[in-house]
Amino acid sequence: MASMQMQVSMRKFAARHRTQHLARLAYQAMVEEAMLTPKPGLVDRRGPGSHTDLSLELMLRSAGAIQPFFACMAELASDSEPCTRLREELALIGRNAERAMFSASGGTNTHKGAIWIIGLLVAGAARKDGVTEIVETASAIARIPDRQFPRLATHGDAVRRRFGARGARGEAEDGFPHLMKYALPTLRRYLAMGAEPAIAQLNALVAVMRPLEDTCVLYRGGTRSLKEMQRGAGRVLDAGGASTREGMKQLLLLDATAKARGVSPGGSADLLASAIFLNSIEIENDGRAPAPAAERRHHGEACV
Repeated sequence: MASMQMQVSMRKFAARHRTQHLARLAYQAMVEEAMLTPKPGLVDRRGPGSHTDLSLELMLRSAGAIQPFFACMAELASDSEPCTRLREELALIGRNAERAMFSASGGTNTHKGAIWIIGLLVAGAARKDGVTEIVETASAIARIPDRQFPRLATHGDAVRRRFGARGARGEAEDGFPHLMKYALPTLRRYLAMGAEPAIAQLNALVAVMRPLEDTCVLYRGGTRSLKEMQRGAGRVLDAGGASTREGMKQLLLLDATAKARGVSPGGSADLLASAIFLNSIEIENDGRAPAPAAERRHHGEACV
């Protein structure tokens, strides 16, 4: 009897350790995305980008406030198959995470999209190990209706009605196509080629910007700004990416365009953070040690 109780206790300890670890990986992914420099129109080490109400300090503070809620999502999902109860309880945790985010940021939306996208992936990772299975599980959860969903008009709703863009909700319900076809493969490819993490991440960011109907850009700048940002991202990639002189020149021109138009590709940034999160899990599954925290911080800024 004592032996059986010990085994149960050990399993519970291992499960709790796993949920906390997933939350840390999610937090680290958001930190790496925030600190990555230079990003077009986004908050980075240089400043607030196209924003007037954001800073790197706020982004980092917000990520720290959200981390415990990712652990709660993972713990909840680890004991449940995708179902209505799980979907609605995860949504409740997500709304509590939003309140913590707004409290930490002084009322500014720093990570609302990330709470949805990464939260679902954390829930998927609590149940599955492989990246494909994690994404499939996360998408299955997203497709379940949330009967408690507050019927409030949001920026995403406004963009969906006006432009027909699917946004973060559609990305998850559709199986995360931009994450799996563009952001994650690009990140993997450049890392496998020996690129610095910052270079790989910047290339992953522009790779997903090129096809994505980023609702953050659409809301602030409309279709014309979106097309201009997509073309600019394409020019970065066509020039060889952020590791080449011409590619970096095009990236900085894209940044100038974003700031001039007052737009910021926040949806693309959320997918980059998601790719970093999934890549971290993949590295662990392959038995490769991730870069130490100090090294990741050093690689958060590309050479300009």
